Amino acid sequence: MSEPSKLGPRKSDASGMDEFGYAQTLDRSIGKFASFAAGVSYISILTGVFQLFYFGFSTAGPAYAWSWPIVFVGQLMVALCFAELAGRYPVAGSVYNWAKRLSTGTWAWLAGWLLLISSIMALGSVALALQITLPQIWSGFQLVGDGTGPYDFAVNGVILASIMIGISTLINAFGVKLMTMINSVGVFVELVAAVLLIAALIWHSVRGPEVLLDTAGFGEGHPLGFFGVFMIAAMASGYVMYGFDTASSLGEETKDPKRTAPKAILRAVTASFLLGGLLLLGGILAAPDLSDPKLGAADGGLQYIVLSVLGGPFGKAFLVCIVVAVVVCTLAVHAAAIRMMFAMARDNNLPFSRQLSKVHPTRKTPTVAAIVIGVVAVIPLIVNISQPAIFTILSSISIVLIYLSYLLVTVPMLRRRFLKKWPLKDDGSEPGFSLGKWGLPVNIMAVLWGGAMTLNLIWPRPEIYNSVPPFEWYLQWGGVMFVAAVVIGGTLLYRLRIRHRTGVLAEHAAAAPSPEPASPGSASHEPGAPEQAASEPVHVLTQSS
Repeated sequence: MSEPSKLGPRKSDASGMDEFGYAQTLDRSIGKFASFAAGVSYISILTGVFQLFYFGFSTAGPAYAWSWPIVFVGQLMVALCFAELAGRYPVAGSVYNWAKRLSTGTWAWLAGWLLLISSIMALGSVALALQITLPQIWSGFQLVGDGTGPYDFAVNGVILASIMIGISTLINAFGVKLMTMINSVGVFVELVAAVLLIAALIWHSVRGPEVLLDTAGFGEGHPLGFFGVFMIAAMASGYVMYGFDTASSLGEETKDPKRTAPKAILRAVTASFLLGGLLLLGGILAAPDLSDPKLGAADGGLQYIVLSVLGGPFGKAFLVCIVVAVVVCTLAVHAAAIRMMFAMARDNNLPFSRQLSKVHPTRKTPTVAAIVIGVVAVIPLIVNISQPAIFTILSSISIVLIYLSYLLVTVPMLRRRFLKKWPLKDDGSEPGFSLGKWGLPVNIMAVLWGGAMTLNLIWPRPEIYNSVPPFEWYLQWGGVMFVAAVVIGGTLLYRLRIRHRTGVLAEHAAAAPSPEPASPGSASHEPGAPEQAASEPVHVLTQSS
């Protein structure tokens, strides 16, 4: 793995959008820390670890923590592949644009479609994390009932999440500068709080790390024993460590993105692994009683451990930091979804593309896309408002779609490696990151990991998709049926309708070079035709197309 030398002249316009066939319409104002913060806030260890600790612990006990380093190694392989791509193509809608340059139009559109749907669902499931934390800070946040009713938890969670999504919509619609400023401050608070919380939990440890080697009776009665329940509990870790591609999806708004984005991707996933793993370890070692049922309850979990160990004022202060993490995570997920919708729409690859790709002339942000995603993200919440297991259902489906979209990049990338078509030969542009001789083994591991984890997450287990009454076959298979509907329906939509009109909208196309004066009798250069992207031809649509 290597980065290009910092010595010597840099290629001209290495970060210019005309290289990819697009005009620079977004505000390029994001610096190095803000880029790193975007990846960290999407992963958001204080959101994900605290949101699903109860699920992992109730399923496989303290030994479930071993899923954290396993997921990290697998996702690091994917992140390394993405860093290499980000060093070449730091373009909005990262996964979509990467697949477009590695494979066919159908493959690329499906990658973007799956990530867009998953981001919208993830936006709702992340905002739902407020329900796990806010009522433990102050009972007044339980707006519906007292939390003991069968639907109090889910209904109140939907209300809090909808409010949060509304706030996120306003901030993201206002402009990327406001979003990244809030995001950077929030990430700084999150990182400091995580370090202090780890130190406090380890200081209050009441047992040694050998407890992680004790299965504590979990898995008894399961056909596959502890391995069976461990694979289910792995969802709690798999849900956290994704979204690192956000740093590249904001590449069009990042300064020197070919160098900044790859570093941000790798730093985000590594920092999240270290801090998240230590949080899990510290929480398990400091828990007063590992047999306490509250540790495996949605209204308890790691938050309950923090309050029990650190006491009221200090514990609640850390829970406030968790709320800050949930807020910035919601902002980051929303921002990534906006960039995906914008990227696909400017290629005329979505219904109402001209409207969805509009960039506000002053704020330089896709305002319409921000509002549409905010509204659509509330729909899955309302549909599941009476489902007590709303967290695990939405989380699992969104992760499956994420892993599938990642596979639609790593698989064609691996194919190109075998065909000796990747990495690209010198095309005059300077890559920001290279895996070198490690590229092939890393890419193979990324594909194997992605395929195995996708199968594990989509498996119709009742523990995930139908964990509470009523127990119906269609609920247990709901995840499979939903994912199949999204994949098949999306493919048909593209093949039968959208692909016949795809092409860069004229208002987003790169400007053409000045034409040479035409000699008498010769054909003149067609005005308004853009330069072609470095790796593929660009079809430009005018207003009449």
